[in-house]
Amino acid sequence: MKHPTLRRVLAATLLSLLAACGGGSGGQSGSVQNPDVTAPSTGGASGDTAGETVPPPPLTTPPAAPAVTFTRQAASRFLGRATFGPNMADIDALAASDSDAWFQAQFSKPQTLHRKYIDAMLAAQAAGGQAVGFTGVYETFWQQGIRGEDQLRQRMAFALSEIFVISMQNESVRPRVRGVASYYDMLGQRAFGNFRDLLEGVALHPMMGLYLSHLRNQKESATRTPDENFAREVMQLFTIGLYQLNADGSLKLSGGKPIDTYTRDDVAGLARVFTGWSWAGPDQSDARFYGGTADPDRDWKPMQNYAAFHSSGDKRFLGQSIAGASSGQADLKLALDTLFNHPNTAPFFARQLIQRLVSSNPSPAYVGRVAAAFANNGSGVRGDMQAVIRAVLLDPEALAPIGTTLRTGKLREPLLRLAGWMRAFDARPASGRYSIYYLDDPLSGLGQSPLNPPSVFSFFRPAYTPPNSALAGAGLVAPELQITAEPSVTGYLNFMQEAINSGVGDGRDIKPDYTRELALAADAGALLDRIDLLLMHGSMPARLRGQIMTAVNGVSIPAATAGNAAQVATARANRVKLAIFLTMASPAYLVQK
Repeated sequence: MKHPTLRRVLAATLLSLLAACGGGSGGQSGSVQNPDVTAPSTGGASGDTAGETVPPPPLTTPPAAPAVTFTRQAASRFLGRATFGPNMADIDALAASDSDAWFQAQFSKPQTLHRKYIDAMLAAQAAGGQAVGFTGVYETFWQQGIRGEDQLRQRMAFALSEIFVISMQNESVRPRVRGVASYYDMLGQRAFGNFRDLLEGVALHPMMGLYLSHLRNQKESATRTPDENFAREVMQLFTIGLYQLNADGSLKLSGGKPIDTYTRDDVAGLARVFTGWSWAGPDQSDARFYGGTADPDRDWKPMQNYAAFHSSGDKRFLGQSIAGASSGQADLKLALDTLFNHPNTAPFFARQLIQRLVSSNPSPAYVGRVAAAFANNGSGVRGDMQAVIRAVLLDPEALAPIGTTLRTGKLREPLLRLAGWMRAFDARPASGRYSIYYLDDPLSGLGQSPLNPPSVFSFFRPAYTPPNSALAGAGLVAPELQITAEPSVTGYLNFMQEAINSGVGDGRDIKPDYTRELALAADAGALLDRIDLLLMHGSMPARLRGQIMTAVNGVSIPAATAGNAAQVATARANRVKLAIFLTMASPAYLVQK
């Protein structure tokens, strides 16, 4: 796939990326007419896998807003947010249906379980097969993410994993592959339930207990204070944030300054709630609390409370007061209920989920509409995740035409670029295993591996903006740019050039199927139309299209003769690979609109 155009791609991408991410204007909101979709009103709240399946939760009441219908371009754009990437069959199916039918189908699909996949790998290891390490988590992530039919659930699990963070960079978490896989399963299972249950699942999962150190947390004594790590982060990062918010996510101010959401005393009081929690089991012995009693399933069973280690002192936090001795279960319930019902929680979570799926800079009106769906699903239920997901993905600001004044852009994070390419071109492993392992290095990989962020703040912070940039000057954020620099841009281009040309994974075992693209290779316009729809949802700018057309047409296809079939095939393949690479290297692709 060598071509003179490739030598110019890196420089152009580096120069253009920041500017492209700064697009958009003042974040106005309102009803926008879009020829591609029939949008709801602003007033409504609204493959083959190796994993075991579990029944889905009951469906919620359908939203009051009318269903959305899509053109093929709008269907591709919607699927680019709601799944790990569109393929042509899914685009056509959604364009022939509507949003209600799609959500009903996705909410109804059984969940594919990552822990079941890990257990199958461990069983094969016990029978003399390949040893299973932490890379097994990467393998099941790609296996279910690319091939799983429960695409919305898998995409939501990934989004939630970047909010409720654990990381295999933690030495206690890293070797517990069943536990890590089950944590990801828990996020997926509760993604379609209620936020209150999701929050409890996060708080009691032993992998979160290890990561934020409230597993084996002990009550206060003359020489010890309870560990405050989880108490702080469950407020700061998971529920209410640092500063008080209005219902639309804007800051409440006093004297022109933000108002703290909690105090140092609130952290200390809440830390006492999270004492006495440790490994699940049939007894409350000290040996089990400290981890001396082995249980092969303890890595995934919710933690239990040990009365002997739970604080019996007063606990004061966020206006609540628990006097004297009480049970760990009762204290936990009050704490999580308080966080769940806090006025900050709806707008705080709404903004983060919008950022993960749709836009880095949603308008206050957008945040407010999603927060309203969190507060009330239309049937008086708070925290209905299905209503929240609908509200995020079907908001008028999300469905607004590309190029309007609404700020609907976000930088595609590297993992989602790779996933989108594999799904668009049906990349499959000959071995049956998605052996994509070491992607962390920004030069040789993508600078990002699933469930392996560098800190509890995930791969990037929600409020990150590049210093001294046009974005900063405009008061905008671009979280994904925190892991974007010259080395990672270079690494991404090199990685994708090899992937597009030869495949990915161990031994380049996972190879794309370009059969349909190769059939269009002689017609550069038709070829680009297909690639544009699959990767850019029909939004390829005219200038970029012209540049890629020129490059593709520069690869001549010789006239077929009896002896040159191989040369013809090579030329056609080079055209296809060049068109895909130049598309995925462009800032217009890197910025999801």
